[in-house]
Amino acid sequence: MNEYARVRTLIGSDATGAAVRRWARDVLAGVVDGSSELAAVRHPLGFLCFPAWRGGGLGICVHVWTEGVRDDSTTSKVHAHSWDLLSTVLYGTVGNEIIEIDSAPARPTHRLFEIQSTADGDLVRATQRLVSYRTRSREYFHSGEVYTLPNGAFHVSDVHGEAATVVLGEDNRDRPDLSLGTIATSDHWVHRTLCTPTETRRAAHTVLAHLRDQPLRKQLENRCERAT
Repeated sequence: MNEYARVRTLIGSDATGAAVRRWARDVLAGVVDGSSELAAVRHPLGFLCFPAWRGGGLGICVHVWTEGVRDDSTTSKVHAHSWDLLSTVLYGTVGNEIIEIDSAPARPTHRLFEIQSTADGDLVRATQRLVSYRTRSREYFHSGEVYTLPNGAFHVSDVHGEAATVVLGEDNRDRPDLSLGTIATSDHWVHRTLCTPTETRRAAHTVLAHLRDQPLRKQLENRCERAT
């Protein structure tokens, strides 16, 4: 069983939250003690990504929203993955807005962009498609909860404050990543930058601290519920 299959099985278990937290602790403890060469990457949408495992079109990442990480998107937060997503929340609250695209609006507000990821960064290509959009639904997910998104589903991640997720991706190679940008935006490159070793360890420390504190917070919440 490869790492992807193992973590997917953990997410599908009755003890999803605890099992995946243990896996994340093991991965990030290696970053902190120097036994792992895993480096965090700054994502244009305003979070840090630890690309924990890759193989055969499958991938596992730990996404971390924390203070000081900027949203550097050159298009907008409205995007659609070329891959099927399965995610569970380690801590914090992650909002997910599902977006409905109008492909033939009377007054277009955005242009559709195709994103081709390479080793050097993301090539963002403008298409001829002019669209508008609206929010169809909005959901919020908390620690231990699981959510999915099929490839091609437009959405916006809405995260305020500290949060982290474990994300599994299954590539659908016949589709590009998509994003909405202004009508006037043209083709351009977006270069993703690695965090320094110090920044990477600091981010790993942050996640581990939240995971250590989580059992205590859960005990306090349970006590409050029993008291009421």
